[in-house]
Amino acid sequence: MATRTIRIMGDEILTKPCKEVKQITPRIKELIEDMLETMYEAGGVGLAAPQVGVLRRIVVIDVGTEEPEPIVMVNPVILESSGEQTDEEGCLSLPGKCGQVTRPNYVKARAFDENMHEYEIEGEGLLARCICHELDHLDGHMYVEKVEGEIHDVEIEEETEEEA
Repeated sequence: MATRTIRIMGDEILTKPCKEVKQITPRIKELIEDMLETMYEAGGVGLAAPQVGVLRRIVVIDVGTEEPEPIVMVNPVILESSGEQTDEEGCLSLPGKCGQVTRPNYVKARAFDENMHEYEIEGEGLLARCICHELDHLDGHMYVEKVEGEIHDVEIEEETEEEA
């Protein structure tokens, strides 16, 4: 496994739609492992393949509370959504910035896992927000297109020695 370089807003690859994954190859498995490592290293809760320069319909998500394992979504599709939530949203491709975004509060999606087994997942709150955010990346969109008001700087809390 290796961390990959996260593409930053302005990189043309972030504006392009991704291609479907036809089969899981050793390179795709390596990509998924690298995406997870990259996401954790960067302190994110989700990462889409175009954010590491690969135009494939793959996202990884780990919101830490709702699922015991990280979620791997290959060729994901949102089946239904409902409700509404408005909250701060940020992105690893726009570090140090965030903005208010309204998303569905509930999402049901279908995807394949890293072994191409089809499954459905339901999420509320942060998980629903994360699924919507990451799937937007697969179609060449970023959250900044949905921001209500201004994008602003994020206050990054410094860890003290006692917390480390």
